[in-house]
Amino acid sequence: MAISGLGPHGERASAPERVLLLPEDMARARARGFRVAIVLHTLASDWAKQQLSGVIGMLGDCGVAVIDVVDCAFTPEVQIEALDRLIAEAPDAILSLPVANAKVAAAHARVAAAGIKLVLLDNVPTGLLPGKDYISLVSADNFGLGKIAAECLSPHVPEGSEVGVLGYEADFFATNEREIAFVKWMRINRPDVRLQVRRFPSLADAARATRSLFEDHHDIAGLFVVWDTPSIASAGVLSTLGRRIPMVTVDLGQDAAIALAANNSLVAIAAQQPFRQGETAASVTVSALLGRLTPDWVALPGLAVTAENVVESFQTVWRKPAPREVLQMLSLVSPAPLRNTPSWQEPSGGL
Repeated sequence: MAISGLGPHGERASAPERVLLLPEDMARARARGFRVAIVLHTLASDWAKQQLSGVIGMLGDCGVAVIDVVDCAFTPEVQIEALDRLIAEAPDAILSLPVANAKVAAAHARVAAAGIKLVLLDNVPTGLLPGKDYISLVSADNFGLGKIAAECLSPHVPEGSEVGVLGYEADFFATNEREIAFVKWMRINRPDVRLQVRRFPSLADAARATRSLFEDHHDIAGLFVVWDTPSIASAGVLSTLGRRIPMVTVDLGQDAAIALAANNSLVAIAAQQPFRQGETAASVTVSALLGRLTPDWVALPGLAVTAENVVESFQTVWRKPAPREVLQMLSLVSPAPLRNTPSWQEPSGGL
C-alpha cells in the first residue's frame, strides 16, 4: 500500500526495504560489539511490547547488546532523566520514542551532541533535524491510519449524523496525524456528517473525556478513538451508558482484537505493524552504526482490519496465532457487522 502522509519536515517516506541488512552487514555488526539503549513512552501497551520485541530480536541477530530498556510512563521528566543518565553511560546508539515535543527536545539534542546515534520512533521533538540531531524517524503511516479509520467507519454512519473524535491532547506527531487525516477524509467525503472533537490529556482521563463527549452530544452515531488502549476505556463508558454505536480505532492489541471479533461496538481497526516497525528501527540503527546512509523517514503502511479478517491480520501484526478468545468470539457471533442502515452511499475517490 502507498504511504499517504508526509514526515514531520515534509519528507517523502522510504520503504523498510531500503534498510534491509545483508548477512555480511550482520557479521560486521557482530564483530563490532555495539551497545544500544531503548527509551519508550510506555512498556504497558501491546503495541510497545511488539515494537520492543522486533527491535531486540533484530539487534540480537546482529550481536548488538541492549544495555537498558526504559519505560517513561508517558512522562517527559522521566524521559529527560533517562536520556541524561544514558548519555553518561555512552552507548553507541539510543532508540527513543519522544513522549512530548518541546519539553523533551533539549534532552534528545544532547544525545546527538554527545556523539551517540539517535533513532526516533513515531515522533520528532520540536526543532530537531534529521542528519543533525537524529539519524532517522521510523513510524507507521499515521496519516494513512486516520484515513483507513474514516473509510471503515463511514458506511456505518447514517446521513446527517454526528461523529465523535476522541483525540490525544499532547503535541504528538503520530496521534496528531491520525486525527487530522480522519477529520480531513470525513469533511471531503462525508460533508453531511458533523464532527464533535474531544481530547484526553492522559490515558487515565480517556473514560472521563468519553463520558463528557456523549453527555454534551447525545446524538453521536459513530466514534473514532486515536488508539486502542483508550478505545477500550471508551467502550466501557458506552456500555454503562447503554449506547451501542459503531467505533473505530488504531492498533490491533489483544483486547481490541477480541472486541472486534465479538461484533460489539468496535467495527474496524486501522492496524500498525509494530513488530516490523521494531525490526526496521533496529536495521536503521545498525546501518547507521556501520556508517551507512539512512533515510530521514521510514514508514510502514497500515492495515484495515475487520471481524472478517481479524485472524489473519493478527497473525500478520503479531507473528503468532490469534488469541483463542478471538476464535471463540467469531464462532459465537453472526458474521454481519454492526451497522446503522445509512441512506448515504460511498462516493468514489477520496483523499
